[in-house]
Amino acid sequence: MKLLEPLRPLRSLLRPYRGRMALGLVCVAGTSWIGLATPLVIGRAIDAMRASVDARMLLAYGLLLVGIALIKGLFHFSQRWLLITASRGVERDLRSLYFAHLTRLEAGFFQHQQTGDLMARATNDLESVRQISGPAIMYAGNTLLTGLGALAFMVAIDLRMTLLVVLTLPFGAVVTRVVGQRTHVLFGAVQASFSHLSSRVQENVSGVRVVRAYAREAAEAQRFERANRAYVECNRRLIRWNAAFSPLLELALGIGFAAIIWWGGRLMIEGKITIGAFVAFQLFLSRLSWPMIAIGWVTNLLTRGAASLRRIQKVLDTEPAIRDPAQPKVTGGRPAGGISVHNLDFAYRDGPRVLDGIQLEVTPGETVALVGRTGAGKSTLLQMIPRLLDPPAGSLLLDGQPIGDLPLKTLRSAIAMVPQETFLFSTTIRRNIAFGDPDANDGAIEEAVRIAGLEGDLAGFPKGLDTRVGERGITLSGGQKQRIALARAILCRPQILLLDDSLSAVDTETEERVLRNLRSLLGERTVLFASHRMAAARLADRIVVLEDGRICESGSHQALLARGGTYASLYRRQQLEEALAAVS
Repeated sequence: MKLLEPLRPLRSLLRPYRGRMALGLVCVAGTSWIGLATPLVIGRAIDAMRASVDARMLLAYGLLLVGIALIKGLFHFSQRWLLITASRGVERDLRSLYFAHLTRLEAGFFQHQQTGDLMARATNDLESVRQISGPAIMYAGNTLLTGLGALAFMVAIDLRMTLLVVLTLPFGAVVTRVVGQRTHVLFGAVQASFSHLSSRVQENVSGVRVVRAYAREAAEAQRFERANRAYVECNRRLIRWNAAFSPLLELALGIGFAAIIWWGGRLMIEGKITIGAFVAFQLFLSRLSWPMIAIGWVTNLLTRGAASLRRIQKVLDTEPAIRDPAQPKVTGGRPAGGISVHNLDFAYRDGPRVLDGIQLEVTPGETVALVGRTGAGKSTLLQMIPRLLDPPAGSLLLDGQPIGDLPLKTLRSAIAMVPQETFLFSTTIRRNIAFGDPDANDGAIEEAVRIAGLEGDLAGFPKGLDTRVGERGITLSGGQKQRIALARAILCRPQILLLDDSLSAVDTETEERVLRNLRSLLGERTVLFASHRMAAARLADRIVVLEDGRICESGSHQALLARGGTYASLYRRQQLEEALAAVS
């Protein structure tokens, strides 16, 4: 079936629960078939009472009906316990698979995806997939078995009356097909609209300071209201089709009931069937009404689930652009930290070239400062070393080995990077610092805090290291967030430390003190740091100057000043700006 085609990926998720689901379907069969015994018992009881009324006989039939209800209830409880819990397991597995896949995708993927949309897939869409993994299977099985069983008993009572009922079924099938197709399209629109709505909430919560700073609360509220109304309107269109489905099916069943009363009444008057058989036939027809209605509900679940699974699968089918090599090179021991860059060219997708013919050799234990104007390519070069961006094959080497040949875990475990945009988790300062090394003891954490120049700030926090920082560190200043991120990197004791202008929010004196602390700590470790401050760069063993994606100068602070080139110009300009700022 075309409707079930998008559900193929679900088979692998259901496989671990085959035993539980098979037993659950056995219970579904028990529920359906035991339930069909009730009309037979009632019909026979009516015919028996017409022959002779006996209190003991009535008690026996009553106890039989109670027994049927108890057995059916046991099967019903078991089917829900087995199938619904299995569907929760599928939901858990798919959520874990989805989350793990997101963590493997490169940063470029998230630049083209809204966070709210990804969150909607992990919540609403996952719930819809869960519905088809349990409730839809349960009700589909119940519908099929109850419907077939009821029709079989109806045929046994009277074939002609059954054929009369069957004549109304094509109308129900047409309704199911038309409404099912339309529901599938509308539900996809509902989920897309919900994703947009979630994105609006996420962006405004994350950017609440910017919204307030520009007094845009009312404007953002209006934008949210438009998105909210669009979401409600999509749901209303879906509700209209869903609401029309049950009445149309009930109309088909009503026509069937009317036909049976007319035809069955004649047969009963003519003595061709008993009153008990006629009542039993009507009860079987009422049992058939549930499958007819359930078909619509199951179809609705399937269409919603198929649309949701397609949205989730679209993310899962996205191959990480940066991944382990097919045949990784296994290196023994910890890398020494030598970095070689050979004729490195790089451009972002559909953008101009950012790096052009970069040639650079960094010896193990060397501290190199990258300086240059905004957009010179400093951040791009640093991001390529741990393969956050993928350099051309063979253009970037670690200890003489192309980094593209190394397993990502091996490469990144030797590197710690503090990016320009600091990210902190909404937990304590201690846990943020120990993120890369959760087993670190208090002494190691305190040492990292000291080197990062954070010990003075801790005295002002109510609980010291155990102070919670709020979402994304909202309770901290920019400089405090940067130094916590730096302490996190220091605690890992990396062989290579990359600092991407990661002290830009602190004053010059603090930055120089922290960099001196780093030099005394790291010893033989390699450090590359980008800085917009020339005073910090002079602490490096070597300064590399980038301009328009090229290395235009390289040397010590004094040598570059004596050369009178780009570095000297940048240095003098910054000194002048600082002098003017001091005067004003």
